[in-house]
Amino acid sequence: MDFDLIVLGSGPGGYVAAIRAAQLGMKTAIIEKENLGGICLNWGCIPTKALIKSAQVFEYMQHAEDYGLSVKDASHDFSKVVARSRNVAEGMSKGIEFLMKKNKIEVIFGTGVVKPGKKIEVTDEKGGKKTVSAKNIIIATGGRSRELPSLPQDGKKIIGYREAMTLKDQPKSMVIVGSGAIGVEFAYVYNAMGTKVTIVEYMPRIVPVEDEEVSKELERTFKKAKIDVKTGAEVTKVDTSGSGCVVTYKDKKGEQTIEADVVLSAVGVQANIENIGLEGTGIKTEKGKIAVDEFYRTNVDGYYAIGDVAPGQALAHVASAEGIICVEKIAGENPEPLDYNNIPGCTYCSPEISSVGYTEAAAKEAGYELKVGKFPFSASGKAKAAGAPGGFVKMIYDAKYGELLGAHMIGANVTEMIAEIVAARKLETTGHEILKAVHPHPTMSEAVMEATAAAYGEVIHL
Repeated sequence: MDFDLIVLGSGPGGYVAAIRAAQLGMKTAIIEKENLGGICLNWGCIPTKALIKSAQVFEYMQHAEDYGLSVKDASHDFSKVVARSRNVAEGMSKGIEFLMKKNKIEVIFGTGVVKPGKKIEVTDEKGGKKTVSAKNIIIATGGRSRELPSLPQDGKKIIGYREAMTLKDQPKSMVIVGSGAIGVEFAYVYNAMGTKVTIVEYMPRIVPVEDEEVSKELERTFKKAKIDVKTGAEVTKVDTSGSGCVVTYKDKKGEQTIEADVVLSAVGVQANIENIGLEGTGIKTEKGKIAVDEFYRTNVDGYYAIGDVAPGQALAHVASAEGIICVEKIAGENPEPLDYNNIPGCTYCSPEISSVGYTEAAAKEAGYELKVGKFPFSASGKAKAAGAPGGFVKMIYDAKYGELLGAHMIGANVTEMIAEIVAARKLETTGHEILKAVHPHPTMSEAVMEATAAAYGEVIHL
């Protein structure tokens, strides 16, 4: 065997697994067909946050007078905004390169196909082939933009997230199909930059995986920002024969059309499980994902799968956690399986959204009797001083034992606040303990304590 471990794919699942393996003394290699860091660093999490920051700064400039400041003729250069985003992504990818060298991980560039007998055949960009082998193989090939039959992406008029962050010219109008994290983040960016944005969502509300009150608050904020939101609407076809796009959609009023320069398809992520050798190796798949146990073992000995190709949530931090657990199990350690009900979700539009655990509806459905408390940021001194009084924190507790069942936040910087709840739930903290944990003043995070106090009828500042 050439290696103790080969990881196929260098996204936040793959590169983290490789580093942990190297730390545990394994001779490790990683195979990557494009850029180190995968989609997250190069085309997802990181560059989108750079675009969002540019949009936020532009909004600040336009509202400088609210802060007693003066900015004359605020304008933006879309190509420079895109260039900054790409520079940030490239810098992060170089950082992964450094980490690979530091941890003595061999990087093999090319397209890998898993073979029986714990081997991977790698084809480089010139078509040259070589085969490498290892005692263990982790498949971490990630995901891509899911395509609907009614929305075939052509990369020009009907685009996915990659094209959305590298458009040469800013479109005057855009229809975004899907209102998950990707859809609403791009809706915020393009709307803030002056594009006329319409969101078309099949479900009855936007950000449908979030708590219903969060969805309503985001929709209200988006409509105030002049983003057109159409829910309970299904896109049936897009005509791209003219200079722009004519989008036909069906809702309760019947069939309607919208015209736009560009259509962004943001209807979720599809796992990259095709053409990677699964059939030839006998690795089982279920519902478009690789079937694994709680330690990411496939049905074939020595082959593992983590991240977007495995059944858990398609999130970077989930992939990283899975990679670490998988490698520690391979190394003979005794890791704890991942609790998929304690995974934070973050959406970085403005206002931001973060959540973990049960929504109120899901907690009721699970049979819990609840204590629910909400604290609006309009009552927060820090939020008011920051000029960001929109949104709230909602805390959900089990009335019987005080178990912290879930938390849902919408507002400025709430993605930085959710980790407190994740840690508290991991430690099986009760509402009483959160209430008695002194939170610093003035901070946005005080709202966690105040919402908990509201749940227990002890709120001070409402």
